[in-house]
Amino acid sequence: MVKVKLVGATGYGGLGFVETALRHPEIELACLVAVEGAGKTLPQVWPYMQGFCDMPIYAPDSDEALGADADVVVFSTPDGVGQAGAPREVAAGRRVLDYSGDYRFNTTDLYHEYATRIGKDPVHKAPELLTESVYGLTELHRAEIAKATVVGNPGCFAMSCTVGLAPAFKMGLVEPVGVVCDCKTGISGAGKKPSAGFHYPERYDDANAYRLTGHQHVMEIERELSALSGSDVRVTFTPQVVPMTRGIMSCLYGRLPAGMTQTKVLAGYREFYKGEPFILVKDFKEAASTGMVRGSNRAMLTIACDERTGTFRVISHIDNLVKGQAGSAIQNVNVMFGLPETMGLDQPGAHP
Repeated sequence: MVKVKLVGATGYGGLGFVETALRHPEIELACLVAVEGAGKTLPQVWPYMQGFCDMPIYAPDSDEALGADADVVVFSTPDGVGQAGAPREVAAGRRVLDYSGDYRFNTTDLYHEYATRIGKDPVHKAPELLTESVYGLTELHRAEIAKATVVGNPGCFAMSCTVGLAPAFKMGLVEPVGVVCDCKTGISGAGKKPSAGFHYPERYDDANAYRLTGHQHVMEIERELSALSGSDVRVTFTPQVVPMTRGIMSCLYGRLPAGMTQTKVLAGYREFYKGEPFILVKDFKEAASTGMVRGSNRAMLTIACDERTGTFRVISHIDNLVKGQAGSAIQNVNVMFGLPETMGLDQPGAHP
């Protein structure tokens, strides 16, 4: 049994981890920690959890939180929290998985660039752990994740785009320059904290692009694709918010190399992801949508190249709160502790 201390248990990401952990036969929630809701039980914050998880929520600096008996600490927290708390947990013999960007990068220079993009202190508080950290995109790094002390979970957009483009860059199925990531996300990607821009009358029946330069997830996408292709990759990334609760649809465009066809790209993707339990590769004639992955840990990739115009095109669908967050975290915990990768995640999701 893997004992988990969950920090940030009352946010959407933490709640998603709880939901999945409750049906996982080998994960035990040892301690729930959060600033919001401390001193209450989880159902007092989220009533639908009553009878399923009635655990108390402890403040981060409480004796119960600091002394929790856990094998792994999951930080479902904003940037900065994990880098402050992880050294103490690692020193106590626990492994760490962090949802934020604190451990997605392996050098202080890369972290400096990332933190600057999001307006955070660019000096990492635990640089000694950066070199130990592993990027938690399981399909690309499972061998390293299995041995890692610290894992940095991918960003949701980065997950969608990277799984959608990895075979193309690894196998030369797309020209490596001029790639466009046109991405639409549901409102839950902004988290549960209320704000004027996400007030229901403001957001309903409305869509907009945002952060058109310097988006933090671009760094992850370009770093992973560069490693796969062996060249310095740059992508154009357009994030957009659309009026749905959850889900990401990323339309990924590029140029087809000479002689490349829809059939060859489709075959390449199916070969690259052969045996991957959470990646579904589809021909454009097959149905695919964000609704088809809602509540599941799947990434659904539709191969839809346009030979007439020489355009490479892949449509990537994920649930931003599952494959883009909590589901990916559970998948990584499974790998870290030698459990079947699909354990607790082998379900179709919810429909409609």
